Amino acid sequence: MNDIDPGARRRRERARQEGIWRYLTIQDAAGPALTGRQRGAVVRRIVAETATDGFGNPRRVSRPTVERWLRAYRSGGLAALTPAPRQVTPRTDPQVLEQAAALKAQVPARTAEQVRRVLITTCGWSPSAKTLQRHFRRLELAGPRGAPAAFGTFEAAGPNDLWTGDGLHGPVIEGRKCYLFCFIDDHSRAVMAACWGRSEGIVALSRALRPALAARAVPSRIFVDNGSAFCDAALVRACACLGIKITHSTPYRPQGKGKIERFFETVRGQFLVEAAAFPDLTLAQLNSRFTAWVEQRYHHTVHSSTGLTPLQRWMAAAPYPTASPAQLAEAFRWEETRKVRKNATVSLFGVLYCVPGHLAGATVQLVFDPFDLGVLDVRRGGQPQGLAVPQVIGPHVHPKAAAAARADDPPPPPAIDYLAAVQDEYRAATRQRINYAALTGDSDSNGGQSRDDSGGQSPQDSHRDEEMS
Repeated sequence: MNDIDPGARRRRERARQEGIWRYLTIQDAAGPALTGRQRGAVVRRIVAETATDGFGNPRRVSRPTVERWLRAYRSGGLAALTPAPRQVTPRTDPQVLEQAAALKAQVPARTAEQVRRVLITTCGWSPSAKTLQRHFRRLELAGPRGAPAAFGTFEAAGPNDLWTGDGLHGPVIEGRKCYLFCFIDDHSRAVMAACWGRSEGIVALSRALRPALAARAVPSRIFVDNGSAFCDAALVRACACLGIKITHSTPYRPQGKGKIERFFETVRGQFLVEAAAFPDLTLAQLNSRFTAWVEQRYHHTVHSSTGLTPLQRWMAAAPYPTASPAQLAEAFRWEETRKVRKNATVSLFGVLYCVPGHLAGATVQLVFDPFDLGVLDVRRGGQPQGLAVPQVIGPHVHPKAAAAARADDPPPPPAIDYLAAVQDEYRAATRQRINYAALTGDSDSNGGQSRDDSGGQSPQDSHRDEEMS
């Protein structure tokens, strides 16, 4: 190493400072008088602490590292703790690196360790696998294929062929955070379903999806992630009843949800940024304003990818078949499996129900509306078997539905302002009695005399006469 080189001196000084810091770190555990138990306690304390190294950086060391430093110090003292200065000039034969790169390019699936084995077999020597990995990264040969995976563009063949659904964490409204469940049509980018709620559960998802299936259409497929609401058995049952295929995205691969993520970016940049200016909005006002923004702005803005507005592209193949009220009612009922007791009763969420006697000992399906557990439909093998009537009075709402209802309950109405109501009535009555012809100076059919409906003089005319007098 050239001592005249300033860079070499800096590297040697950094190595010396690192060795000193390592010694200061382990000095309490390096005492020869310590027993094994005492040394173990000191090492555990060193590992648990976050120290500042000689360069001002916070560092924590593992127990194997501390023990390795202790062995090095016992064998060679401070010099053994000082790392060798980093070499900035290559020490590996360039011909060996070229041959390693050729082996990697020939079979991209070869790992650095496999290339090292081949070089040892053919040449008798090879650099370490880490050296080969760094060399491959410099040449952009790293990875099994030598290049990152490419993702092409995808678009559904037509409207309602595929709906993509996801949730968005929204602002704090009335002291509580709200969430948006949304479905967009993959072909047109039109918003099919959207609703702000207080929870991320299946009840909030159903409040967004059910009106869309009744008013918009029934899609062939829906593409969702693996969130708890999208994996709920109630959603699976609803899609099965309506013939909708569910596709879940691959975990940790968000590339398939690019369209709805881009829509959420638009929501943040155009809607939520404006809603933030009104912190006193209620959840109902947030939903009504969001619906107006979607219908009046987003659906009428030309999309950069399609060249049409979302509404124009979605309406190209209208009208679409929708689900009947009876189909929706059946689809959004929930189902639980229970075994009937010998006394022809079943228990569901703390409520005891009586079922037909011939079902004693059988396994049945209880189908119900989650917001009304008063009477349940009993089915066996898909065939109706009668009703389940509650025997013991208790809560007649599904726990998830009850929690969602508590979260979405509107705040109590403010106290009635009687004087404000009277003032509003007065203003409305005044607006009805104004004679606009008199205000402009034009004469009416009564010779310019403005009268109200009862024939009396209006307040505006009385005030004008007082000023003239």
